[in-house]
Amino acid sequence: MAKPFMDEDFLLETPTARTLYHEYAAPQPILDYHCHLPPAEIAGNKQFRNITEIWLGGDHYKWRFMRSSGVTEDFITGHQPDQEKFRRFCAVLPLAVGNPLYHWCHLELRRFFGLDTLVSAETADVLWEACNAKLRQPEFFARGLMLGANVRGVCTTDDPTDDLANHAAIAADKSFQIKVLPTFRPDRSFNIDRADFADYIGKLGEVSGVAINRFADVLRALDTRLDHFAGRGCRLSDHGVDVTFFAEATEAELDAILARRLSGETLTPKEVEQYKTGVLLHVGREYAKRDWTMQLHMGALRNNNTRMFKQLGPDTGWDSITDSLVAANLARYLDTLDLDGLLPRTILYCLNPAQNEVLGTMIGNFQDGRVFGKIQFGSGWWFNDQKDGMIRQMTALACLGNLGAFVGMLTDSRSFLSYTRHEYFRRILCNLIGGWVENGEYPQDWTQLKRIVEGICYGNASRYFGLGTD
Repeated sequence: MAKPFMDEDFLLETPTARTLYHEYAAPQPILDYHCHLPPAEIAGNKQFRNITEIWLGGDHYKWRFMRSSGVTEDFITGHQPDQEKFRRFCAVLPLAVGNPLYHWCHLELRRFFGLDTLVSAETADVLWEACNAKLRQPEFFARGLMLGANVRGVCTTDDPTDDLANHAAIAADKSFQIKVLPTFRPDRSFNIDRADFADYIGKLGEVSGVAINRFADVLRALDTRLDHFAGRGCRLSDHGVDVTFFAEATEAELDAILARRLSGETLTPKEVEQYKTGVLLHVGREYAKRDWTMQLHMGALRNNNTRMFKQLGPDTGWDSITDSLVAANLARYLDTLDLDGLLPRTILYCLNPAQNEVLGTMIGNFQDGRVFGKIQFGSGWWFNDQKDGMIRQMTALACLGNLGAFVGMLTDSRSFLSYTRHEYFRRILCNLIGGWVENGEYPQDWTQLKRIVEGICYGNASRYFGLGTD
């Protein structure tokens, strides 16, 4: 007899797994230390006009699935009416067998809207009316959704040129108890090969009050913005390092590289790597001095569809996993910082799961014994934040490192409904550990199991980042 769909013991296959989840994991609050929520929507306590805006807007996971299901672009990112877009999505979601989208969508309907209706073409209009009625209530505005999900803190992703006015407004509102802190994401300052680099450097110089002519000026401008972010409570940085690199250069060489690029010349691949390395070494040292955490997201192959990139821009569902090597250059980068005594807390994420063991062993090279889990192998990211990807990442970490020191899940999402992914992760975590216990691979020591599960779900991250969320 088939188990009921998504019952209270969903994904929990053993008695130990069920106890671990219901007793220890489920009650834990959420610290979403890496997300892409728009700070303006939190500051303004955004009210969503309908379920299409909050469920489908900006969600490239759903967009990719709709495209593969034969839904045309005008019903995805185009100008068709919102209800028609919703109907098209509901009509194809039943095809998502084995896809985490099917689980995420139904978890969101149940946990936020209290609806256990299965999504289909036949139920689309009923769901449209029921969800939209809820979205008119204040507890379904942006802040209410966060509070209802038991969120303690979130870290948004922010460019160094951001004035952080929205973060200031949120912090000034003492009626809202959730910490909303910025994350320093300086990618545009080191992506010297991008077409808009010169324009961006001009903007960076303007907001920092630094005339940028030499490489040292870039660093001084970034330091000014680091100070600004620190003043708003920032404790984390993030970097999209699609392909790892390491090529050192003298300051004179870096000055020449910058001057050539700002004058419109094309750089060699080596010069690009030298400039990027110089910036990342500097900011890495600055993070260590400030006791921040550095995140490195590696392995994305972005904007592969030129035609659609020109039409829709980045982050619209045309990215995939790259297969470039990461180990040697990553090791040289971390080692150089470590030699200076300025290697910060660091979280390494790989998009290519073939590199799980690479990162699982890399983190052990640079643990210093002074910080609990100082170098982390980050949670299954993007294409890997699904059941198989999470199990593979956690198994590699358990086999090669210290799963008990893991800082756990993050949403990496633009959606206020994505907090159910923490529940999804916690169920998978508890089932994995519970299986080891039931199989006699770990004792049924509830004191230690409680410590491990509660730590991974919240406590480790709270202590690691030191954001004051307790």
